[in-house]
Amino acid sequence: MRLKAITTGLAVIALALTATACGSSTANANTIKIVYRVYSDFPQMDDFMKSVKKEFEAANPGVTAQLDPITALDDYVTKVQLMQRSPSTAPDVLFEDSFYVNADAAAGYLLPLDDRLKSWPDWNQQFIDATKQAGMAADGKTYAVPMSTDTRGLWFNKTVFTRAGLPTDWQPKTWDDVLAAARRIKETQPDVEPMFMPLGKPQAEAMSMQTFEMLLYGTDTKDLYSTADKKWVAPSKGMEDALGFVSTAVREHLTQTPAQAEDTQWSQTQMTTLMSQNKIGFMMDGGWYARYWSPGGVSPWPEWSKVLGATAFPTQHGQAPGKVTLSGGWTLAIGANTGNPDAAFKFVTTALNRANSATIDVALSWLPARKDVQTDPRLVEKDPTTPFWASLLPITRYRPTMAEYPQVSNAIQVAGDAVLNGDDPHQAARKWAEDVTKAVGADKTKAG
Repeated sequence: MRLKAITTGLAVIALALTATACGSSTANANTIKIVYRVYSDFPQMDDFMKSVKKEFEAANPGVTAQLDPITALDDYVTKVQLMQRSPSTAPDVLFEDSFYVNADAAAGYLLPLDDRLKSWPDWNQQFIDATKQAGMAADGKTYAVPMSTDTRGLWFNKTVFTRAGLPTDWQPKTWDDVLAAARRIKETQPDVEPMFMPLGKPQAEAMSMQTFEMLLYGTDTKDLYSTADKKWVAPSKGMEDALGFVSTAVREHLTQTPAQAEDTQWSQTQMTTLMSQNKIGFMMDGGWYARYWSPGGVSPWPEWSKVLGATAFPTQHGQAPGKVTLSGGWTLAIGANTGNPDAAFKFVTTALNRANSATIDVALSWLPARKDVQTDPRLVEKDPTTPFWASLLPITRYRPTMAEYPQVSNAIQVAGDAVLNGDDPHQAARKWAEDVTKAVGADKTKAG
């Protein structure tokens, strides 16, 4: 999720290219190009795609799936968008963060899939309805098929909690409870960092979603975008309170330092290792972290499932429903300039059939997007916390399905970085509202 927002200028260029483009995204329509990300957070993706390629080509003689992995952390989306600017380099199938579906659809990069999905029985019979939101744009059309879903909450270290005299079945009811636990850990264990939450520019969308939106949706403001009014909620008392929570944690040294937060690699490697060394009390993040501590992960930790607990993040004052979570997830989409949309769709359905979906969900500790994968015993064998993270799905929220969202998210990141580095939360919230208004227009905002 640590990806930079798409710019308006790039979207305009893409629309112009799409309007004038003709021909295939590959030199040969019988060769489809598959672009995906390979990095420390997705180490199994390359083997997975190679397996899908083999199955696809066996079932579709004469068609070649050309795999084009991109080894990147922060600039994967930038590289893919540059490829999409020309029909000669655009991918036929791409690994797409649900965060970018709306912006890429609005830019003309993605092919609408609704007609093809109607003829795929699995879509209506097996895919969980809530997860379908991940691939749907503001125009109501579906542009991507979810590979997975996820939820967010709190991971906590029971060893650290025991030493602090805190319960090992921790269930905080308010933000104050969360801060109180962090303060107790700091008081009893000065060498332990009490709390981790995604902060700093390298965290990008993770900071927006896992930190500030998780906080915002637990306030009385509740929304980043009002679907009833069709307006972005800015200025926002809830956003100011969220910035205030983070400011308090940073000021009291309850979370990572600004230097750690600005380190591109720290959260990917050092943080997970520190967690395994009982050097972090709890973390506010997603349920997929089991893959980091599993064999082959960046911080292998055989005892993690015995030492770590998982619990829901509370609403600000315990308001109903008492807890909050957000869902995102990765998808597969088809490029608008593909020269063989039928073959591209067959590749997607092959990759996301029951067996292959189960393989990648287990490998990456993802929550399944398919009903028939939810009961796969390998999920719980690898990650015993899976049932807990899945139990949050009935209350989950998704990010606004609006093309302007990446710009709004970028404004959140600017505000978050400001309070991380000592700025006043009230001033940061006011500047955030001004940036949102500039991005979307005053007629598309309302106070909340």
